[in-house]
Amino acid sequence: MSVRRVVPDITSDALEESRAFYGLLGLQEVMNQGWVMTLASPGNPTAQLTLMTEDRTAPVAPDLSIEVEDVDAVYASVLAAGGEIVRPLRDEEWGVRRFFVKDPNGRIVNVLGHAAAGDTA
Repeated sequence: MSVRRVVPDITSDALEESRAFYGLLGLQEVMNQGWVMTLASPGNPTAQLTLMTEDRTAPVAPDLSIEVEDVDAVYASVLAAGGEIVRPLRDEEWGVRRFFVKDPNGRIVNVLGHAAAGDTA
């Protein structure tokens, strides 16, 4: 299983102020859906930070996101190991397939994969 990136997720009621603050550290907005915003380093686009007011399609906001090459295989492995699934695997309208699992520290991990070009997921 290949990990593509790991992104901290910060719940915030101050998205604009946070974007300005992290801009001072060199991060730039690369995605904004109003309730969730991703900032990235222009020189290293996998160095990212996500800010969100809430997760509008899940019961809780995650603490971090891990993008993997094959989210279905990871989901099967987590289930087989008895992982505590907080939100089952599903496709999102913005082109990701994801699930939430609780880690041993109680942190919520958003495990996701992006749909390949041409996929309808």
